[in-house]
Amino acid sequence: MGSFQDRVAVVTGAAGGIGAGIVRALAAGGAHVVATDRVDGLADKVAREVGADGPRWAAVSADLAADDGADRVIGAAIERFGRLDILVNNAGGGIIRPFLDHTLETMRETVDRNLWTSVLCCRAALPHMRDAGYGRIVNVGADSVRNGLFEHAMYNAAKGGVHGLTTGLAREFAPFGITVNTVAPTGTDTPTVLSRPPDAVERYRKTVGLIPLGRFATVEEVASAVTYLASGAAGFITGQVVSVNGGTAML
Repeated sequence: MGSFQDRVAVVTGAAGGIGAGIVRALAAGGAHVVATDRVDGLADKVAREVGADGPRWAAVSADLAADDGADRVIGAAIERFGRLDILVNNAGGGIIRPFLDHTLETMRETVDRNLWTSVLCCRAALPHMRDAGYGRIVNVGADSVRNGLFEHAMYNAAKGGVHGLTTGLAREFAPFGITVNTVAPTGTDTPTVLSRPPDAVERYRKTVGLIPLGRFATVEEVASAVTYLASGAAGFITGQVVSVNGGTAML
């Protein structure tokens, strides 16, 4: 996957299962990691679990859908390490329910958490990458955008925006040595999923039934796709949505 030695990476949603897996993979490759999550203290907890040492680590609590959240996180990376090479837009989380059960509030929150976080972080990061002539942006999208998963209409609207943002930015910023891609996982065995919350058991069963490989992805399988696209080895891949889906959608 290539070395991340001395590369500076920002990972959003770092305290979640996939986010923590991405942090571990980047740190293991030698990256300086700036981890951010909207819940106070959780990014620091990830740092302790990963065992990252102080000089190579920074944790920032921020609401990335707020006006100044993304600017504060990217600013912290520049202040601490003087550069930014990699942005992983993993922040998100769905409010999954039948479309007509949504309220305006839950609709807005779904878009804020999944689309606006990515838009605002890209806007804050891209000037630094453009000036440096190098950058890797990897968004975490959703395979459900392609397969129309039940009860995911609003979530798909937000994640579909992330997929569209990917292609537009990829073309616009290719002349500056910046690649922009999306990893689109299917269901993933995060700690929350593995706990089998009662309100999601039936959804889990139905979703597994759609996956030809007969199981959810592991966190490590999703993180490996992200870290590949964030590496120097993926320099000729841009504007792509890479599915990590066990075959739920093909081609």
